[in-house]
Amino acid sequence: MTERPAGNTGRVLRLVHELGPVTRAELTRLTGLNRSTTLAIVGELVELGLVHESEGSATGTTAGAGRATAGAGRASAGAGRASAGAGRASAGVGRPSPVVRASADVVAAAVTVEVDAVTVALVGLDGTVRERAVEPSDAPPSAATAIETIAVLVERLTAGIGPGARLVGIGVAVPGTVHVGDGVVRYAPHLGWHDEPVAGPLADRTGLPVRVTNDANTGAWAERLYGSGRGVDDLVYLNGGASGIGGGVISAGRPLSGADGYAGELGHTFVAANGIRCHCGAVGCLETEASRDALVTAAGVAPDDQAALAAVLAEHRPEVERVVDRQVTALATALRNAIHTVNPEVVVLGGFLGVLLQHVGDRIETEVRAQTMAAMTERLRVLPAGLGDDVLLRGAAETGFRDLLRAPTRPHGRDDAAGEARTA
Repeated sequence: MTERPAGNTGRVLRLVHELGPVTRAELTRLTGLNRSTTLAIVGELVELGLVHESEGSATGTTAGAGRATAGAGRASAGAGRASAGAGRASAGVGRPSPVVRASADVVAAAVTVEVDAVTVALVGLDGTVRERAVEPSDAPPSAATAIETIAVLVERLTAGIGPGARLVGIGVAVPGTVHVGDGVVRYAPHLGWHDEPVAGPLADRTGLPVRVTNDANTGAWAERLYGSGRGVDDLVYLNGGASGIGGGVISAGRPLSGADGYAGELGHTFVAANGIRCHCGAVGCLETEASRDALVTAAGVAPDDQAALAAVLAEHRPEVERVVDRQVTALATALRNAIHTVNPEVVVLGGFLGVLLQHVGDRIETEVRAQTMAAMTERLRVLPAGLGDDVLLRGAAETGFRDLLRAPTRPHGRDDAAGEARTA
């Protein structure tokens, strides 16, 4: 197969994956390919077991219908820009255009590692979360413990989804700096990890391709594809959780990773000259001045109970509002720095930062605008994350599917994949 058809095959698969059920006619329109080429590519993807095709209805099928979080406004597959009307079926008169759906039986293992738990979910190529398991811990797991836990959970979940399913890769999201070339976690302070190889040992243990990325970067990409930032090419994402504040940047429709994959550490943006010393050694980092622990301690709620936190915030207790005021000021300063640096159209706030945003309303955006050059904020929107608690798992799943989406091949079972694992 020549390079161009291979690229087109990946483009079509990515569109079906990201948009959800879509007519073959709509794929022709979105890609700019002729009908015979689209027919051949869809046929190849069906033969590979990656998509299914069914008869369309007389009224047509909306691109992305059936997956509410799919970003049908603009496909990011590099296959041309889908306009706001991309959801219209193009079946025309006569026989309805067949509908193409990604297979739920082609799955990736999505993994998040936190200070208090390792979570693994099996996510179908169609976006369906097939299985999920959480292994809580009283203390941050070592890298070796996390790798073994992931392997055990993947094996357990895979055994439960039936013989027809095919696991194509593992995506691991870690709260720390990750070297993109080899999947080595250079520094994850909340986990206590320094220069820990994760991708290689996990691939050896499972016989599957493994990619390891920073958790906030995966969250940024998931929000760009399926959440509050869907269809937006320039986005800043901040997530506040058990491991501090992580950040990810999407610039010109692509993740901004930097030379080694370390870009986007917005939690360590300087915001307070007389602030608290951070674990990184600096003083006044965003994640020390706006921390989940400080907010939930003032509110008197469990760290992971966002509903309870929102309820207490709604009471406007003076002692809690003082903490809110400090955190809003710190967050606005950090966002000012980010906006002047990368000029995003949308800022997405997740985790406890999303709860904070919903509590204070327009106040964060107002404070940001007051500190920022007017031209930089003309189109700016500050929004809560749209994917909720699943944002990091959705992003990790995208990482697990990356190789398949770039070069579609027939998925193998885990036994077939043993000895063929690749790390990246």
